[in-house]
Amino acid sequence: MTTAFALANGAGQLPAGFFADRVGPRILITVGILGVAIAGVLVGLSQTFVMLLVCLVIMGLLAGGYHPAATPLISKSIPEQQRGRALGFHLIGGNASFFLGPIIAGATASTWGWRGSFLWMAAPTAIFGLYFFWYLRRYDVKKQVADAEKPAAAEETPPVPGSKRRLIAFLVMSVLGGGAGMSIMAFLTLYARDILGASDQTAASLLSIVFFSGLWAGPVGGYISDKFGSIPIIITTSLLSGILVYLVQFPSLGFGFYAILFIMGVNNAFRMPVSEVFIMAQASAKHRSTIYGVYYFTMQYTGAVFAPIMGWILDNYSFEVCFNIAALTSVVVTLACVYFLRGIIKQNT
Repeated sequence: MTTAFALANGAGQLPAGFFADRVGPRILITVGILGVAIAGVLVGLSQTFVMLLVCLVIMGLLAGGYHPAATPLISKSIPEQQRGRALGFHLIGGNASFFLGPIIAGATASTWGWRGSFLWMAAPTAIFGLYFFWYLRRYDVKKQVADAEKPAAAEETPPVPGSKRRLIAFLVMSVLGGGAGMSIMAFLTLYARDILGASDQTAASLLSIVFFSGLWAGPVGGYISDKFGSIPIIITTSLLSGILVYLVQFPSLGFGFYAILFIMGVNNAFRMPVSEVFIMAQASAKHRSTIYGVYYFTMQYTGAVFAPIMGWILDNYSFEVCFNIAALTSVVVTLACVYFLRGIIKQNT
């Protein structure tokens, strides 16, 4: 069931970006939020397993409309010198949901059952969607929203020559380099239990160390990007991703291992808002949401592609070989893509 939602959510990113460029982000975000609420009601009323899966797919498709529309809307509403920080703060909500979502869902499910959990959570979701739509129309963000919903108008700063080359290089670096490094996350708990001798409870809690940094590191990474430019941060975090994957196999279970996991989380949290700032600077206004849709789509499916490959390597060789291949791939792809990012490495983008 989780896979059905996740795959549909990734697939929804592409058409969402396309439509956001044509109907505007406000409408698409509202449709997405209200659609998730309605789909939640349908999930709660599902009478068969097939119906449940179909409703989860619908929910995933509609939820996929949020990020490709919201990110350019936020970027357009904030001065260029503060975009990194703003996008970093925006990511706090998504990371916090990984902690609060299961707690709230567990509490409501224990009281009203799993059906009641979906039904009761649909109400505040729908209310928020309507309030969000009204807020954007009513308050100071109205002009910025109107500008963001007319991307065909005069651009604030046309992309410099070579932007397509840099966007392609960035996507390759994110998908191949970042994907190889991130795919290792799925095997860290197994590695800690089988190789380091961690208990099942300890191994299961390790990823919380990685994701904890998402509650605060995003704005810090965005702030650094605002000061020094996105390209140096993107290259540094991409290289560091491979280095950390290589180093994680050396410490025993303890402070050193936990420290590497923590730095992994900080590194990933830094990269996300910085990547969004980079796309904002390189993509033309009339295609911006579409590019964001492609970016989120590729990031959603990267793990699904690389995890089975790394799993096969692990089954046939060892954790050491698996980690070394992932680390080498991440570093080599990043260094290769640096060549295509030339010309703006020293600029603040």
